[in-house]
Amino acid sequence: MVGAMNSLADHSALRDKLVVLLGGSGFFGRHVAQALLAQGARLRVVSRHPERAFALKPLGNLGQVQFARCDVTRPEALAPALVGAAAVVNLVGAFAGDLDSLQGEGAGRVAAAARAAGVSAFVQVSAIGADAASPVPYARTKGEGEAAVLAAFPKATILRPSLLFGPDDNFVNMFAGLIAMLPALPVFGPTAKLQPVFVDDAAEAVAAALADPAKHGGKIFELAGPEVLTMLELHQRIAAAQGRERLLAELPDFISGAFATLTGWLPLAPLTSDKWALLKAGNVASGKLPGLQELGVSAHPLGLYLDRWMVRFREHGRFGEKSRAA
Repeated sequence: MVGAMNSLADHSALRDKLVVLLGGSGFFGRHVAQALLAQGARLRVVSRHPERAFALKPLGNLGQVQFARCDVTRPEALAPALVGAAAVVNLVGAFAGDLDSLQGEGAGRVAAAARAAGVSAFVQVSAIGADAASPVPYARTKGEGEAAVLAAFPKATILRPSLLFGPDDNFVNMFAGLIAMLPALPVFGPTAKLQPVFVDDAAEAVAAALADPAKHGGKIFELAGPEVLTMLELHQRIAAAQGRERLLAELPDFISGAFATLTGWLPLAPLTSDKWALLKAGNVASGKLPGLQELGVSAHPLGLYLDRWMVRFREHGRFGEKSRAA
């Protein structure tokens, strides 16, 4: 990750400051942690399952990384988790469960607890498409959470990342595994537009927002990559990077919707009704809000990494045709 980071000015404001990452054991949280460690911050990774982030231990100096177990839906658990914190990043989010408690009104409670703890900088990780008026619970509660956070902590910074991609993501890698395994693959929402953002760019944006809350506080930023792709184009580029020819069947919207309705209730279902609604709406920046550039971050395109990341999915790996032809 270090080689992929943007060459930003040293965030001396974060050096030796304790930053609490709520929900920090997930995919994005682990990358945010690495970005903050690179700036000399001390970290407390707070999660219901902090052991999932134990791989961060050797990345910091002795005592630089702490871990704490906490359920953010229990208000009484928040104050102990924030003791001594100079800054807080709220990464808690989900597609299912009690979304109001997790990312709606619950986000406001987290912000209020941070303000009561004397925290000087607060970053709320929301999502592109957040809208308190949306009929989709995920988007609605993300939007309500933003409003609740700003009401409780007016100088908080709201970050709305697009779909995050990285070498260890669950998005590009999911499609890569299916393309490597199956000769034909259905494409849900083939014309849906995506603007994926490199996870390390988004992590640098979090660090930049925390480093200068006077400049970035009270604002909403959309974190999106430099290119817009359709779902079909994404599948095609993954297949090409693997050196594979695949039959990609573009499914009509009514079939995709029916599939989501009929199978979305199953555990680990790849497409739920809410996810289908979000996909159909697209996942691109509105262009009406500041983005990575305003946070001093240069966006990296997926194409910069895709060929290298797909090596393990190629037939014969690095000894395959794609490698020899390069």
